[in-house]
Amino acid sequence: MRGLCLPIGLEPEALRRLNDLISVRTRVQRKGTLYRLGDRFASLYAIRLGTFKTFVLAANGREQITGYHMAGEIIGIDGLGDDRHTCQAIALEDSEVCVLPFGELDQLAVDVPTLRRSLFRLASRDLSRHHGKMLLLGSRSAEERLTLFLLDIAERYQARGYSAHEFVLRMTRGEIASYLGLKLETVCRLFSRLQDEGLLEAQGRAVKLLDMPALKRLVGQEVEADRASIPAVG
Repeated sequence: MRGLCLPIGLEPEALRRLNDLISVRTRVQRKGTLYRLGDRFASLYAIRLGTFKTFVLAANGREQITGYHMAGEIIGIDGLGDDRHTCQAIALEDSEVCVLPFGELDQLAVDVPTLRRSLFRLASRDLSRHHGKMLLLGSRSAEERLTLFLLDIAERYQARGYSAHEFVLRMTRGEIASYLGLKLETVCRLFSRLQDEGLLEAQGRAVKLLDMPALKRLVGQEVEADRASIPAVG
């Protein structure tokens, strides 16, 4: 998990200091809150077990899902700007996080340049994910949004050593709709359409991707097998 959270190469002494820093673990029960909008920012949280959603409240009081976070990822970066969290984080299942007190982490980063660079990469990755979501919502059809979401989840499971073709979605259909900027009815209809087309199977929250190349082509992603079949030029 360390490689996913903070992909860095540390000397043994620096690694020992980092391990001492993240010795505190906190368990959060399903539907429990890790931090709320407006809470004072004090720590980052490395998800050791489970999944979380982050959200803000829209003007009409409805939840707007801003993120879906899995084991091996760090959350809480939203509080870096003004020392206050700008969203709320809730566990989607019984979960556990490692607490990284930011003041101590920042001081350690002064002594360990590789750690500081890794923290910059972490913030950059979070910003890139946000920009990617904005592009997704602004330029893709409803079917493409859902397909890209499923492919992203598959890729993240694969990075953790799990199957990229069969997994359980911890978000409800309604939460997925909120995250993708769609209506619940639209998401349900799209799951049924993709299933009727033989691209996936969905039973409740259990999803099985049956034709990954076809799903990638649907969203304009090049498939490795297709590239391999193209003869070299020159």
